[in-house]
Parts: sequence; C-alpha cells; structure tokens
Amino acid sequence: MEPPQTNMIAMLDSLLLRCLLISALAFTAPAFALDRNALLDDANLLLLPRERAVPSIELIDQDGQAFVTDALRGRWHILFFGFTACPDICPTTLSDMRRVFAQLPAQLRDQLQLVMVTADPARDTPEQLKTYLSYYRAGFTGLTGEMAQLQRLSKALGLPFVPASQTDGSYNVAHSGNLALIGPDGTLRGHIRAPFKLDALPDALKQILTASSD
Repeated sequence: MEPPQTNMIAMLDSLLLRCLLISALAFTAPAFALDRNALLDDANLLLLPRERAVPSIELIDQDGQAFVTDALRGRWHILFFGFTACPDICPTTLSDMRRVFAQLPAQLRDQLQLVMVTADPARDTPEQLKTYLSYYRAGFTGLTGEMAQLQRLSKALGLPFVPASQTDGSYNVAHSGNLALIGPDGTLRGHIRAPFKLDALPDALKQILTASSD
C-alpha cells in the first residue's frame, strides 16, 4: 500500500497540472509549433498550449549567492523539487537526467541547465546541495531558501511537495517526481512527467530546443 503522503502528492500532481493547462489557455501567444500529442505519447512530456509566467522569487544557490527566478531567462532550464537525503526518487532523477543530457549534442546541451530545488531547507544548506550535486559531475545546480518562497515556486511550477512535520533526526519529504521545463524567456513551458521515457526524452528535448531557435 502506498504511503498517504505519496498518494497526496499524486493527487496534487494531477490537480495542479490540470489547473496549469486551464489557466494557460488564457494566454494569447501560442507556444512554438510542435506536435504536443506526440511529445506526450512518446516521451511523457506535457507541453503547455500557452506559456505560463513564473513569479519573481528570491532564493539562494548552491554557492550561497542570492538567486532570483528572473535569472532563469537566457537559456532553457529543467527544475525539480527534491532533497539530498532522498532515498530513491532524487538520485534516480539526477542519474536519469545526466544520461539524457549526455545524449544531447554539445550545442544543445549548453542551452539547457538542470536545477534541483530543495523541499527540505532545514537540512539542505547551500554547501550540502553543492556537495551532493557534485557527485553527479554533470554541472547541475541547486537552490534553497525560505520555506514560504520554496512553496510559492512549487505552486507556480505545478510541482507539489509536503513540508516535513519535523526537522530533527531522520525524516522523509513527500514531493512530486515530475520536472518543470522553463523556456529562455523565463516562462513555464511544460512538464516532464514520471515515469521518464528515457529512450525518447533526448529526442523530444532536441525537438523543443531546436524549434525554439528557428
């Protein structure tokens, strides 16, 4: 039987993605021309029909420097919420994304950055995030900050997590396994949904990054 928190996250994932799709229809500028149905079927990549603005939120990066989400502009980003003590989802996600990035042409890989946003700021200091992400030797970055700001970003991206009820000792944090795709204009473009289809995902990302530069 699935833990109650896991079931809650699954329901929140479904509800938030549905809300994002509905609210995205209010935008007038269409997303770049791609076969969204094919991306969803082949790569489990849900591309929103309209871009969605990401609010300006102040966080801290893995180097201890101030980071504002406005800095997501200028290149593509893939964001996900997790925590460094995560026993399964996070290390698997990072390993999978390292594999996906390695299959991209160098020119496209340089246009894309993976960012892990902590759902456990009590334990995940900038130093902890930097050490943890360095294990993957893939240039991934991390963000932490005040819980209120982290939850605000979580809601904006449609990536729910349930804050831990305790911050002492050993504890778990329930969080979404999906990833958010942010365009170079700083808007939310879609979600890479778990479980990942690793054979098709590199080609799907190539299509998206190439189409955006046409």
